[in-house]
Amino acid sequence: MKQTVFKGTACAIVTPFNENRKVDYKALKRQIDFQIDNGTDAIVVCGTTGESATLDTRERRQIIKATVRHVDGRVPVIAGTGGNNTRDVIKKSLSAESLGVDALLIVTPYYNKCSQEGLVEHYGCISESVTKPIIVYNVPSRTGVDIKPETYKRLSQLDNIVATKEANGDLSALMKTMMLCGGDLDIYCGNDDQSAAFALLGGKGTISVLSNIMPQAAHDIVAAALDGDAGYAAALQLRYLDLCSSLFCDVNPMPVKYAMSLMGTDSGICRLPLTRPSDAAKATICRTLRYHGLIE
Repeated sequence: MKQTVFKGTACAIVTPFNENRKVDYKALKRQIDFQIDNGTDAIVVCGTTGESATLDTRERRQIIKATVRHVDGRVPVIAGTGGNNTRDVIKKSLSAESLGVDALLIVTPYYNKCSQEGLVEHYGCISESVTKPIIVYNVPSRTGVDIKPETYKRLSQLDNIVATKEANGDLSALMKTMMLCGGDLDIYCGNDDQSAAFALLGGKGTISVLSNIMPQAAHDIVAAALDGDAGYAAALQLRYLDLCSSLFCDVNPMPVKYAMSLMGTDSGICRLPLTRPSDAAKATICRTLRYHGLIE
Protein backbone atom coordinates (compact mmCIF):
# COMPACT_ATOMS: atom_id res chain seq x y z
CA MET A 1 0.00 0.00 0.00
CA LYS A 2 1.33 3.41 -0.99
CA GLN A 3 1.71 6.37 1.33
CA THR A 4 -1.37 8.60 1.71
CA VAL A 5 -0.24 12.22 1.76
CA PHE A 6 -3.31 13.47 3.65
CA LYS A 7 -6.95 12.71 4.32
CA GLY A 8 -9.51 15.51 4.45
CA THR A 9 -9.18 18.97 2.93
CA ALA A 10 -6.08 20.73 1.65
CA CYS A 11 -6.25 24.45 1.02
CA ALA A 12 -5.08 25.48 -2.44
CA ILE A 13 -3.81 28.65 -0.87
CA VAL A 14 -3.69 31.96 -2.71
CA THR A 15 -0.44 33.86 -3.08
CA PRO A 16 -0.97 37.22 -1.39
CA PHE A 17 0.45 40.28 -3.11
CA ASN A 18 0.92 43.81 -1.79
CA GLU A 19 -0.05 47.00 -3.59
CA ASN A 20 3.02 46.64 -5.83
CA ARG A 21 2.06 43.02 -6.61
CA LYS A 22 5.07 41.72 -4.72
CA VAL A 23 4.63 38.60 -2.59
CA ASP A 24 3.37 39.53 0.91
CA TYR A 25 4.99 36.93 3.16
CA LYS A 26 3.44 38.28 6.36
CA ALA A 27 -0.01 37.85 4.88
CA LEU A 28 0.92 34.35 3.70
CA LYS A 29 1.87 33.34 7.23
CA ARG A 30 -1.40 34.75 8.61
CA GLN A 31 -3.36 32.78 6.04
CA ILE A 32 -1.49 29.57 6.89
CA ASP A 33 -2.29 29.99 10.58
CA PHE A 34 -5.95 30.74 9.77
CA GLN A 35 -6.15 27.55 7.75
CA ILE A 36 -4.54 25.28 10.31
CA ASP A 37 -6.49 26.82 13.20
CA ASN A 38 -9.75 26.08 11.35
CA GLY A 39 -9.41 22.44 10.40
CA THR A 40 -7.40 22.39 7.18
CA ASP A 41 -5.51 19.11 6.82
CA ALA A 42 -2.80 20.18 4.35
CA ILE A 43 -1.49 23.25 2.54
CA VAL A 44 -0.91 23.42 -1.22
CA VAL A 45 1.34 26.26 -2.38
CA CYS A 46 2.24 27.43 -5.88
CA GLY A 47 -0.76 25.77 -7.48
CA THR A 48 -3.28 27.27 -9.88
CA THR A 49 -4.96 29.22 -7.08
CA GLY A 50 -1.52 30.41 -6.00
CA GLU A 51 -0.95 31.91 -9.47
CA SER A 52 2.03 29.67 -10.13
CA ALA A 53 2.12 30.69 -13.79
CA THR A 54 3.13 34.24 -12.84
CA LEU A 55 5.74 33.36 -10.20
CA ASP A 56 9.39 33.43 -11.15
CA THR A 57 11.89 30.82 -9.98
CA ARG A 58 13.13 32.84 -7.02
CA GLU A 59 9.63 33.70 -5.82
CA ARG A 60 8.44 30.11 -6.12
CA ARG A 61 11.38 28.84 -4.10
CA GLN A 62 10.97 31.52 -1.44
CA ILE A 63 7.21 30.90 -1.09
CA ILE A 64 7.77 27.17 -0.64
CA LYS A 65 10.58 27.77 1.83
CA ALA A 66 8.53 30.25 3.87
CA THR A 67 5.52 27.92 3.91
CA VAL A 68 7.48 24.84 5.02
CA ARG A 69 9.15 26.83 7.79
CA HIS A 70 5.96 28.44 9.06
CA VAL A 71 3.85 25.28 8.91
CA ASP A 72 6.63 23.59 10.88
CA GLY A 73 5.23 20.09 10.54
CA ARG A 74 1.70 20.92 11.71
CA VAL A 75 0.18 19.63 8.45
CA PRO A 76 1.65 18.32 5.19
CA VAL A 77 2.91 20.89 2.68
CA ILE A 78 2.39 20.11 -1.00
CA ALA A 79 4.14 22.19 -3.66
CA GLY A 80 2.90 22.70 -7.19
CA THR A 81 5.82 22.02 -9.54
CA GLY A 82 4.08 21.19 -12.81
CA GLY A 83 4.67 22.59 -16.26
CA ASN A 84 4.85 21.70 -19.93
CA ASN A 85 8.61 21.10 -20.09
CA THR A 86 9.55 17.79 -18.47
CA ARG A 87 13.14 18.85 -17.74
CA ASP A 88 11.95 22.06 -16.09
CA VAL A 89 9.36 20.17 -14.01
CA ILE A 90 12.12 17.90 -12.71
CA LYS A 91 14.24 20.93 -11.84
CA LYS A 92 11.38 22.62 -9.96
CA SER A 93 10.47 19.38 -8.21
CA LEU A 94 14.02 18.76 -7.00
CA SER A 95 14.16 22.34 -5.73
CA ALA A 96 10.92 21.85 -3.78
CA GLU A 97 12.17 18.55 -2.38
CA SER A 98 15.31 20.24 -1.09
CA LEU A 99 13.12 22.69 0.85
CA GLY A 100 11.36 19.92 2.77
CA VAL A 101 7.91 19.64 1.18
CA ASP A 102 5.90 16.50 1.89
CA ALA A 103 4.64 15.95 -1.67
CA LEU A 104 4.58 17.38 -5.18
CA LEU A 105 1.47 18.40 -7.15
CA ILE A 106 2.25 18.06 -10.85
CA VAL A 107 -0.31 19.21 -13.41
CA THR A 108 -0.54 17.60 -16.84
CA PRO A 109 1.50 19.41 -19.51
CA TYR A 110 -0.53 22.27 -20.95
CA TYR A 111 -0.54 23.75 -24.46
CA ASN A 112 1.65 20.91 -25.84
CA LYS A 113 -1.46 18.63 -25.72
CA CYS A 114 0.57 15.47 -25.43
CA SER A 115 -0.87 11.99 -26.02
CA GLN A 116 -1.76 9.48 -23.30
CA GLU A 117 1.54 7.76 -24.04
CA GLY A 118 3.25 11.12 -23.64
CA LEU A 119 1.65 11.52 -20.21
CA VAL A 120 2.99 8.14 -19.12
CA GLU A 121 6.50 8.98 -20.30
CA HIS A 122 6.36 12.51 -18.82
CA TYR A 123 5.33 11.33 -15.36
CA GLY A 124 7.57 8.29 -15.59
CA CYS A 125 10.62 10.46 -16.23
CA ILE A 126 9.71 12.73 -13.31
CA SER A 127 9.04 9.77 -11.04
CA GLU A 128 12.51 8.36 -11.73
CA SER A 129 14.11 11.71 -10.87
CA VAL A 130 12.46 12.59 -7.54
CA THR A 131 11.86 10.87 -4.23
CA LYS A 132 8.83 12.66 -2.77
CA PRO A 133 5.27 11.39 -3.37
CA ILE A 134 3.69 12.78 -6.52
CA ILE A 135 0.05 13.87 -6.83
CA VAL A 136 -0.91 14.08 -10.49
CA TYR A 137 -3.26 16.97 -11.33
CA ASN A 138 -5.83 16.52 -14.09
CA VAL A 139 -7.66 19.72 -15.07
CA PRO A 140 -8.49 19.50 -18.80
CA SER A 141 -10.43 22.79 -18.81
CA ARG A 142 -7.09 24.55 -18.34
CA THR A 143 -4.61 22.19 -19.98
CA GLY A 144 -6.44 20.73 -22.97
CA VAL A 145 -5.43 17.21 -21.85
CA ASP A 146 -7.56 14.67 -19.98
CA ILE A 147 -6.04 11.63 -18.29
CA LYS A 148 -7.99 8.49 -19.17
CA PRO A 149 -8.73 5.80 -16.55
CA GLU A 150 -6.53 3.32 -18.41
CA THR A 151 -3.66 5.82 -18.28
CA TYR A 152 -4.19 6.26 -14.55
CA LYS A 153 -3.81 2.49 -14.23
CA ARG A 154 -0.37 2.67 -15.84
CA LEU A 155 0.66 5.70 -13.78
CA SER A 156 -0.46 4.01 -10.56
CA GLN A 157 2.18 1.33 -11.13
CA LEU A 158 4.93 3.90 -10.61
CA ASP A 159 6.16 3.73 -7.03
CA ASN A 160 5.99 7.39 -6.02
CA ILE A 161 2.89 8.40 -7.99
CA VAL A 162 0.51 8.03 -5.08
CA ALA A 163 -2.53 10.13 -5.94
CA THR A 164 -4.34 12.39 -8.37
CA LYS A 165 -6.20 15.64 -7.99
CA GLU A 166 -9.05 15.00 -10.40
CA ALA A 167 -10.84 18.06 -11.78
CA ASN A 168 -12.40 16.84 -15.00
CA GLY A 169 -15.87 16.69 -13.37
CA ASP A 170 -16.58 13.23 -14.81
CA LEU A 171 -17.87 10.97 -12.01
CA SER A 172 -18.22 7.99 -14.35
CA ALA A 173 -14.55 8.24 -15.31
CA LEU A 174 -13.70 8.67 -11.63
CA MET A 175 -15.40 5.41 -10.72
CA LYS A 176 -13.67 3.58 -13.57
CA THR A 177 -10.31 4.93 -12.40
CA MET A 178 -11.03 3.74 -8.86
CA MET A 179 -12.02 0.31 -10.17
CA LEU A 180 -8.85 -0.01 -12.25
CA CYS A 181 -6.37 1.39 -9.74
CA GLY A 182 -7.75 0.18 -6.42
CA GLY A 183 -5.41 0.98 -3.55
CA ASP A 184 -2.55 1.97 -5.85
CA LEU A 185 -3.86 5.51 -6.40
CA ASP A 186 -5.53 7.87 -3.92
CA ILE A 187 -8.11 10.23 -5.41
CA TYR A 188 -8.53 13.85 -4.35
CA CYS A 189 -11.38 16.00 -5.59
CA GLY A 190 -10.35 19.12 -7.49
CA ASN A 191 -13.80 20.76 -7.59
CA ASP A 192 -15.35 22.03 -4.36
CA ASP A 193 -18.87 21.35 -5.61
CA GLN A 194 -18.09 17.61 -5.80
CA SER A 195 -16.26 17.15 -2.49
CA ALA A 196 -18.89 15.01 -0.80
CA ALA A 197 -19.45 12.82 -3.86
CA PHE A 198 -15.76 12.05 -4.27
CA ALA A 199 -15.28 11.15 -0.61
CA LEU A 200 -18.42 9.01 -0.49
CA LEU A 201 -17.21 7.12 -3.56
CA GLY A 202 -13.89 6.36 -1.89
CA GLY A 203 -11.79 9.47 -2.44
CA LYS A 204 -9.39 10.64 0.24
CA GLY A 205 -10.41 14.31 0.26
CA THR A 206 -10.40 17.61 -1.61
CA ILE A 207 -7.82 20.17 -2.67
CA SER A 208 -10.01 23.18 -2.10
CA VAL A 209 -10.42 26.79 -3.19
CA LEU A 210 -13.38 27.28 -0.83
CA SER A 211 -11.05 26.63 2.09
CA ASN A 212 -9.39 30.02 1.54
CA ILE A 213 -12.50 31.74 2.92
CA MET A 214 -14.30 28.93 4.81
CA PRO A 215 -11.74 26.34 5.92
CA GLN A 216 -13.95 24.77 8.57
CA ALA A 217 -16.87 24.29 6.19
CA ALA A 218 -14.63 22.82 3.49
CA HIS A 219 -13.14 20.48 6.07
CA ASP A 220 -16.49 19.44 7.53
CA ILE A 221 -18.00 18.44 4.17
CA VAL A 222 -15.19 15.99 3.54
CA ALA A 223 -14.90 14.83 7.15
CA ALA A 224 -18.58 13.90 7.27
CA ALA A 225 -18.28 11.91 4.04
CA LEU A 226 -15.12 10.13 5.19
CA ASP A 227 -16.90 9.26 8.45
CA GLY A 228 -19.69 7.65 6.44
CA ASP A 229 -22.33 10.23 7.35
CA ALA A 230 -23.69 10.59 3.84
CA GLY A 231 -26.74 12.58 4.88
CA TYR A 232 -24.81 15.26 6.73
CA ALA A 233 -22.11 15.43 4.04
CA ALA A 234 -24.77 15.92 1.37
CA ALA A 235 -26.59 18.54 3.44
CA LEU A 236 -23.38 20.54 3.92
CA GLN A 237 -22.46 20.22 0.25
CA LEU A 238 -25.85 21.56 -0.80
CA ARG A 239 -25.76 24.32 1.83
CA TYR A 240 -22.54 25.72 0.39
CA LEU A 241 -23.08 24.83 -3.26
CA ASP A 242 -23.85 28.42 -4.26
CA LEU A 243 -20.70 29.60 -2.50
CA CYS A 244 -18.59 27.00 -4.30
CA SER A 245 -20.09 28.12 -7.60
CA SER A 246 -19.57 31.81 -6.93
CA LEU A 247 -15.83 31.24 -6.45
CA PHE A 248 -15.72 30.06 -10.05
CA CYS A 249 -18.03 32.66 -11.59
CA ASP A 250 -14.90 34.16 -13.14
CA VAL A 251 -11.39 32.82 -13.66
CA ASN A 252 -9.83 31.32 -10.52
CA PRO A 253 -8.35 32.84 -8.36
CA MET A 254 -9.91 36.20 -9.22
CA PRO A 255 -13.21 35.51 -7.40
CA VAL A 256 -11.68 34.07 -4.24
CA LYS A 257 -9.23 36.94 -3.92
CA TYR A 258 -12.10 39.41 -4.33
CA ALA A 259 -14.11 37.52 -1.70
CA MET A 260 -11.15 37.64 0.68
CA SER A 261 -10.84 41.39 0.21
CA LEU A 262 -14.51 41.83 1.17
CA MET A 263 -14.06 39.61 4.23
CA GLY A 264 -11.09 41.56 5.57
CA THR A 265 -8.30 39.18 4.58
CA ASP A 266 -7.11 41.12 1.57
CA SER A 267 -4.50 39.30 -0.49
CA GLY A 268 -4.27 41.85 -3.26
CA ILE A 269 -5.45 41.44 -6.82
CA CYS A 270 -4.07 38.91 -9.23
CA ARG A 271 -1.04 39.43 -11.40
CA LEU A 272 -1.54 40.13 -15.06
CA PRO A 273 -2.85 38.72 -17.32
CA LEU A 274 -5.44 38.02 -14.59
CA THR A 275 -7.04 41.03 -12.96
CA ARG A 276 -10.28 41.76 -11.05
CA PRO A 277 -13.56 39.88 -11.57
CA SER A 278 -16.15 41.40 -13.89
CA ASP A 279 -18.85 43.61 -12.38
CA ALA A 280 -21.39 40.80 -12.81
CA ALA A 281 -19.09 38.36 -11.03
CA LYS A 282 -18.49 40.85 -8.21
CA ALA A 283 -22.25 41.19 -7.70
CA THR A 284 -22.64 37.41 -7.56
CA ILE A 285 -19.83 37.07 -5.03
CA CYS A 286 -21.19 39.86 -2.83
CA ARG A 287 -24.70 38.43 -2.88
CA THR A 288 -23.49 34.94 -1.94
CA LEU A 289 -21.21 36.15 0.84
CA ARG A 290 -24.06 38.17 2.34
CA TYR A 291 -26.43 35.21 2.16
CA HIS A 292 -23.99 33.13 4.19
CA GLY A 293 -23.37 35.92 6.70
CA LEU A 294 -19.73 36.36 5.73
CA ILE A 295 -20.12 40.09 5.06
CA GLU A 296 -22.74 42.65 6.04
